Amino acid sequence: MPYDDLMVAPMREELTRLGVEELRDAADVSRWMDDHTGSALLFFNSVCGCAAGMARPGLALALQNAHRPNRVATVFAGQDMEATAAARKAIAEVPPSSPSAALFKDGQLVFFLPRHAIEGRDARDVGADLAAAFDRFCA
Repeated sequence: MPYDDLMVAPMREELTRLGVEELRDAADVSRWMDDHTGSALLFFNSVCGCAAGMARPGLALALQNAHRPNRVATVFAGQDMEATAAARKAIAEVPPSSPSAALFKDGQLVFFLPRHAIEGRDARDVGADLAAAFDRFCA
């Protein structure tokens, strides 16, 4: 296994073990985005410190909330370039940001948590922001 894969594997597993679907290419993203039923969260993963210390743990906390999206998936910015580009194209009205989270309701973007709202905060605060969005749009 190449060195980069060894470094990134634990970052991928942190989400997939929570049941988050990993989208690795444009076809995966297209298939996932084409399902417009219910609520869906797309998480833009990253190798940066704020992803490790705040975003991924915050998402893990939010997924314990009583209300949560029907589907949750992730693309890995900087690693799965094709999937990330396809996901960003699907939310072209939002500037690229990693880590970040995009919440959809019936195919429409209803909430976006950008990197600047993650940096410098702790995982509990990030999780609370996501849980509040889940309560509002996934109930």
